[in-house]
Amino acid sequence: MNWQNCISDQRTGSSSKMVDVGYRHNYQRDFDRLIFSSAFRRLQGKTQVFPLPGNTFVHNRLTHSLETSSVGRSLGEIVGNHISNNVAGLDNRDKEFYKYQLKSVIAAACLAHDVGNPAFGHSGEAAISNYFEKFADEIIEGKKLKDHCTLEEWQDLINFEGNANAIRILSRQYAGKSAGGLRLTYTTLASLLKYPCASNETSRMYKHRKKYGFFRSDQKIFEEIAANTNMIKDDNAEQCYFRHPFVYLTEAADDICYMVIDMEDAHRINILDRVQVENALLSIICEVKGEDEGANLREYCGKIGDDNEAVSFLRAMTINTLVNRGAEIFIANMDDILAGKFTSTLIDVISDDCPSLNKVIQLSIDKIYNHESVVEIEIAGYNVMSELLQMYIPTVLKSNRGTYEKKVLRLMPNQYKIDNTQSSYEKIMLVIDHISGMTDGYATELYRKVKGIEISQH
Repeated sequence: MNWQNCISDQRTGSSSKMVDVGYRHNYQRDFDRLIFSSAFRRLQGKTQVFPLPGNTFVHNRLTHSLETSSVGRSLGEIVGNHISNNVAGLDNRDKEFYKYQLKSVIAAACLAHDVGNPAFGHSGEAAISNYFEKFADEIIEGKKLKDHCTLEEWQDLINFEGNANAIRILSRQYAGKSAGGLRLTYTTLASLLKYPCASNETSRMYKHRKKYGFFRSDQKIFEEIAANTNMIKDDNAEQCYFRHPFVYLTEAADDICYMVIDMEDAHRINILDRVQVENALLSIICEVKGEDEGANLREYCGKIGDDNEAVSFLRAMTINTLVNRGAEIFIANMDDILAGKFTSTLIDVISDDCPSLNKVIQLSIDKIYNHESVVEIEIAGYNVMSELLQMYIPTVLKSNRGTYEKKVLRLMPNQYKIDNTQSSYEKIMLVIDHISGMTDGYATELYRKVKGIEISQH
């Protein structure tokens, strides 16, 4: 892999290379397709961390993704300009890409990074996995649920992964839909693959194998992404590659946003006060940029009378600080990143010299992620998702369906149509496609209706 051949503007579902036409280049088209997609639009109804309240603004998955995209664009621009101006051997087309288009690739990948996440925050992922573990031995059609799948397929289900689901949603051809899904470029999709390995090859010992990046049903598209962007094979596993270089920028943008902005949300809903947030964010700035810079910002911030404005100001300054430091680390480690030898993340390297970053993470765990309102939505998510899966999964696995099962199948959208030519695993994955795409509100409403808690008046 080199800085020239890690780029591919070919799209999924297309056998020919795309040519830039008009004023929009191919990577801007990726960004635009995502913005207008249904999967992206549904993120506005999915919990980020805090329950979506009626009258107090907190981030949902959509606002988080938009802000992550903005941060990713900045990282892509800084790094792209450096590569364009300093890497030898680039032709004019490559230089143009890095100078003007890499930022659009990272912005698009950041927009898409959460489209595979189900409702109810991260607990939605856990709820899906928990369902299959809980009902593994339930007898359906004369055999246990887990025996309807191969061992490899079962690993996908009991370790459901939103990152893998994003690749599936963006690239899969559903019934009645276009080949190649959204038909994004392989470069943008490669920039999403934080964990380019199969579900049975995960290992906490390695950053690129901490989780998995594709379902068995989507192995072909995964291999196409890897081949078209010349990703480097990890010879220690059968279906695993080292990360594409651009992933580090997408990942850093996400890390920066959720660490800093969760603090701002916590202040908005009175979980953390102004002093706690100020001290936490100023400590990061001091450790990264120096005490003098921190002292100047503290003095300036002290003159801001509005608490929300003061926290917003420090949030912006902290993000700016971490973006510039993250770009510096990427540039300093470019050779190792390109060769698949960089074994950390940009944020982890920052935290090595910035203990306050780890303190912010711990503060978030103690005060935010374990707050009563967050725990409540997690428990609700478990109950709702589990009940919906229990309604659908046995139904799709039965070959002879009664009146009830036929009614249940009518609730499945046409694009997820079930037929008896599909394997059990394929049927299950279509149910997961349906349920993971639901917003918090839709999943809750459907749950209430099918349980008879709320009767539709239509």
